[in-house]
Amino acid sequence: MLDETFEVTRTDAEWRELLTPEQYDVMRRHGTERAGTCALMLGEKRKGAFVCAGCGQALFRSGDKFESGTGWPSYSSPVEGSVATTEDTSWGMRRTEAHCSRCGSHLGHVFPDGPPPTGLRYCINGVALNFEPE
Repeated sequence: MLDETFEVTRTDAEWRELLTPEQYDVMRRHGTERAGTCALMLGEKRKGAFVCAGCGQALFRSGDKFESGTGWPSYSSPVEGSVATTEDTSWGMRRTEAHCSRCGSHLGHVFPDGPPPTGLRYCINGVALNFEPE
């Protein structure tokens, strides 16, 4: 079945073929990678863009990445219009889920404890991202 609410749609079989099992769990089943396990995204210091592993849309710029100490890549703001949010009430708590506005893939969550000027922390699963250097 296709999800027709997004510009990029794929069948479940197509998502499974495109993504690794861990990416599929995070991006299509709203899972979470273990903290500190995505060395590439945590250690990436070059200038460039972090893009959706599901559709290639630019989501975050390297200049908006910061060290939050959480074990997940964190960003103060997304590329305009690239990240949509919804209320997440799973696990007995109220959080704001972040997902790709183009393909709907789950990215992580947004918290109100980030640095100025936004005060937001987009806490993102590294496996949901690819990096494209400038």
